[in-house]
Amino acid sequence: MTHYDEMMAKKNQIMHSAIGIDFDAFEEDGISFDYERMMKEAGYTIEELQDIQAEFFVGNTPIIELTNLTALARKLAPEGYGARIFIKDEATNPSGSFKARRASIAVHEARKRGYKGLIAATSGNYGAGVASLAAKAGLECIVVQETYDSRHVGQPEIVEKARACEAYGAEVLQLSVGPELFYKFLQLLEDTGYFNASLYTPFGIAGVETLGYEIAMQMRERYGKDPEAVVVTNAGGGNLTGTARGLIKAGALNTRIVAASVDLSGLHMASDNDFNRKSFTTGHTGFGVPFCTNPDRSDVPRSAARPLRYIDEYYTIRQGEVFYMTEALANLEGLERGPAGNTSLAVAFSLAQKMKEDEFILVQETEYTGAGKHLNPQLSFARENGIDIFFGDPKDEVPGKNIILPKDPSMIEAQVLDVTGLKRSYLRNQINKKGSKDFSEREMEYLREEMKVNQTELDKLLQEL
Repeated sequence: MTHYDEMMAKKNQIMHSAIGIDFDAFEEDGISFDYERMMKEAGYTIEELQDIQAEFFVGNTPIIELTNLTALARKLAPEGYGARIFIKDEATNPSGSFKARRASIAVHEARKRGYKGLIAATSGNYGAGVASLAAKAGLECIVVQETYDSRHVGQPEIVEKARACEAYGAEVLQLSVGPELFYKFLQLLEDTGYFNASLYTPFGIAGVETLGYEIAMQMRERYGKDPEAVVVTNAGGGNLTGTARGLIKAGALNTRIVAASVDLSGLHMASDNDFNRKSFTTGHTGFGVPFCTNPDRSDVPRSAARPLRYIDEYYTIRQGEVFYMTEALANLEGLERGPAGNTSLAVAFSLAQKMKEDEFILVQETEYTGAGKHLNPQLSFARENGIDIFFGDPKDEVPGKNIILPKDPSMIEAQVLDVTGLKRSYLRNQINKKGSKDFSEREMEYLREEMKVNQTELDKLLQEL
């Protein structure tokens, strides 16, 4: 057995020591586990979460109505259509993104349990969030990043985020693409005894619940109603899960939860060849689809991010359309924001044209931009890696070969992603895990919860497989 195999064999034991959650306690019959009990026992009330985040100056971010983008959408929409577009400006959090919400609860939990430091395996904003708030709490922080391809070329957005982590005093370990990341992450957890600030623990997801809760409360206070739709950029699923749970806890049961991802179909996220042929490091289908269909692929035994439980609709958008919308937000609204939130914004701009004028569509997060995160270095890096960039019809864009900026805003059009197909893939994975379709009554109940379906719909999916 290699050292890698030995480390993988110990992963659950290491995770238990590094998080303090006995995931086995929530396991039930066969494939099922008690998700809600896990969230309840390891989580906090909304009021407790808000108190913790207030200590770290996190949350209570403003909602901004994008009047000029709404006006543009109405010019392109049929008469009487063109919903009002809003954003929740999460860039005002200490580290510049909504990930500070997740980080605040992880840091609080680590401090409460007496850990000396935290480790986060992330290439993105979450690392900066953990580093920022660990500094405030007086705790050590290590961030492990998947940064380089085999040529030792780093994606500019990831390199920029490493700079941000280091600015907050964190030690950043930069690795090449592949299985090395999780192996090194486990090794560091075992060697240091630090807290695992995983994105996928109940603590991390609970931290995002305040975001959904705030959306409902702020919209009711200012406009007297909940938004008809909230658009969430979807990658690992924690952003969507936490936001949806917060909306539900606020009683916003009729608000549609719309997932949005950049279409990177055809590119493999663990491929050395493909690693630098994409211009988005998160919020894309390379994460969004596999984490929907197999949520427990994360770095904890049971992921608290379960996006299929909450998604009502799922849309993809192309790289060029997101870059165009990034520029439009800056030029029309005077807001320069980063790529992840603009993924949802591009989808919202398209969907708003199909909604009525008196309806509200809200983009639930923004992020900071600058240096490697900005669209200009992203596009320059794409050219250096042989990607063709031009204005034209985004429908002709091929991920990894070109980026097509729409020559007219009317060409920005979100594409429907088949949620039923995702549910079918999820169910296939569960059948493979169990080894049969012979599910117990509790397993059937669990599957209905996981896929947000009734028994008739579940029976149909089972018959199709």
